[in-house]
Amino acid sequence: MAQQHTSRQEDDHKLKAEGEGEGEGEVISIEKAFEGKEIPSWRKQLTMRAFVVSFVLSILFSFIVMKLNLTTGIIPSLNVSAGLLGFFFVKTWTQFLSKSGLLRQPFTRQENTVIQTCVVASSGIAFSGGFGSYLFGMSERIAKQSGDTKLGFKDPSLTWIIGFLFIVSFLGLFSVVPLRKIMIIDFKLSYPSGTATAFLINSFHTTQGAKLAKKQVRTLGKFFSFSFLWGFFQWFFTGGDDCGFSSFPTFGLKARDYKFYFDFSATYVGVGMICPYIINVSVLLGGILSWGIMWPLIETRKGHWYSNDLDQSSLHGLQGYRVFIAIAMILGDGLYNFFKVLSRTLSGLFHQVRARNVSSGLPVDNSAPEYPKLSYDDQRRTRIFLKDQIPAWFAIAGYVTIAVASIVTLPHIFHELKWYHVLVIYIFAPTLAFCNAYGCGLTDWSLASTYGKLAIFTIGAWAGSSHGGVLAGLAACGVMMNIVSTASDLTQDFKTGYLTLASPRSMFVSQVIGTAMGCVISPCVFWLFYKAFDDLGVHGSEYPAPFAIVYRNMAKLGVEGFSSLPKDCLLLCYVFFGAAILINLIKDYSGKMGRFIPLPMAMAIPFYIGPYFAINMCVGSLILFVWEKINKAKAEAFGPAVASGLICGEGIWTLPSSILALAGVQPPICMKFLSRGTNTRVDKFLGS
Repeated sequence: MAQQHTSRQEDDHKLKAEGEGEGEGEVISIEKAFEGKEIPSWRKQLTMRAFVVSFVLSILFSFIVMKLNLTTGIIPSLNVSAGLLGFFFVKTWTQFLSKSGLLRQPFTRQENTVIQTCVVASSGIAFSGGFGSYLFGMSERIAKQSGDTKLGFKDPSLTWIIGFLFIVSFLGLFSVVPLRKIMIIDFKLSYPSGTATAFLINSFHTTQGAKLAKKQVRTLGKFFSFSFLWGFFQWFFTGGDDCGFSSFPTFGLKARDYKFYFDFSATYVGVGMICPYIINVSVLLGGILSWGIMWPLIETRKGHWYSNDLDQSSLHGLQGYRVFIAIAMILGDGLYNFFKVLSRTLSGLFHQVRARNVSSGLPVDNSAPEYPKLSYDDQRRTRIFLKDQIPAWFAIAGYVTIAVASIVTLPHIFHELKWYHVLVIYIFAPTLAFCNAYGCGLTDWSLASTYGKLAIFTIGAWAGSSHGGVLAGLAACGVMMNIVSTASDLTQDFKTGYLTLASPRSMFVSQVIGTAMGCVISPCVFWLFYKAFDDLGVHGSEYPAPFAIVYRNMAKLGVEGFSSLPKDCLLLCYVFFGAAILINLIKDYSGKMGRFIPLPMAMAIPFYIGPYFAINMCVGSLILFVWEKINKAKAEAFGPAVASGLICGEGIWTLPSSILALAGVQPPICMKFLSRGTNTRVDKFLGS
């Protein structure tokens, strides 16, 4: 090991000399700050303490993602929080051991990257697992709300969910492993989220960055405590089924039955601070357009467009307009971005191949790479990245083995999904996984849910309504979504590892272990929600799981067509489908002004679930905006920490609240806030 370390240092000095030549000495080098530090082998990057911390953080983040999944479906990037908390826990651990003289291995940025990768891979299953979309959409509870129990349902069970996730969640990892060099080295894809995470981790492990990280963690801890206590306060004073009120207090306006209010939700304020301004504004505009204008107008057509006698949750009434117009906007936006990213992918590939044919700028032989035109940082990173190769035969063998196992076992879990459906998916999956990973590298946009929707329509229509096409389509969505999602996640992590000098092998192993954790942790977290809240997935409840009924009705449309839509609903769907495409076109061709044009996908979310969270998110944006005007540097440094604390605190409160609900414990106080008029009527009633 000593000889290897000496050789590495000699190579680094050569690279440094080359990087400082030809006028490049003025370029700021990140790797020069770490020049004297030994890079641990890929096995030493995979420490037991890293996976212990990853397991704890995976539980925390799974609760957060699950809560967001089951409420709004808007899930911000938690990479920064994972990297920050991972740094804090292990740094505290190693400092304690160092003082006691028991520290054997120092904490490195490579180990920090392993933790971040493992946590994001694990909590990512809470999203791609479909607990708030396709998987829960199979249940009888959602089928009853959709009015199509005759089309089949499959209620959640911890056993089959865990088995299903283990079968489908690893295939995407093996599909892109042979392409890692092309993605990262040859094409130099940016992967903005992975790059930002890498620079964050690199800064943590410098002297100045470590000091800032400690301050950020303290800030996160303060707001975590505040948010957790606020969640308890809300539960203690205004929770419970008998209280009829779940938030404390609410302020806003109410027009008939359509509410716009701010209810002091720390989670959504934090989400608003992390999400871009345009997303929060888009959500608010969507809420105003739907609940402020459209739904009151459509309600005036009751008795003409739909029957007066329908239940409020019936999809043949107003609820049908809410659901299917939202679906139309989501599909319009998704298909537009799918073809946009696909065209950019094909165009980028064409130019890359053409450039490689014209000039052999990069060597094919990985054994002795020399890159005289690259900077010192790029040369060092490339050499380390190419050092620990993952054999192509290993990736191919892994893919084939898992594919065969899936083809055999999935039809036993979902009888409606036939073996030839799965075979066709797995034939096209590597190409689609590559497209998603490549497109994500260009745009930082994973289209996993869009590929899943395509699978819903194609497999559902293939199976047909008489042969369980709804369940077959939803199951196929899960298979496709997990493959393309994990593929883009892994390439993001390869980019992060490339920039932090973490070995590709340690990245792959960390992703596999994190995925395995998620296949157990996420179903258990969902099961806790499912058993604790009897109204989970019911419209208007605390956890309505809005996308579950949306995905269910997509599958229904795929197998039955448009026969179940209310009057003129199809026309409105066409209008909003076209409007979503038109808005995207205007946004893309408006230059700098395009950043002020709203996003149709974000606008569609409140169409179904209501605008109650929109003002919370806009308040988060307003806080960050004012903070940036007062002190931009401080806002950029501590804004993500404040937001993460708010999200994590109230998010983790769902664990004790779920346990209390399972135990049948009701909060002792029922506090309500009434308008002056309502209060006068209550006083008169009590006086009589």
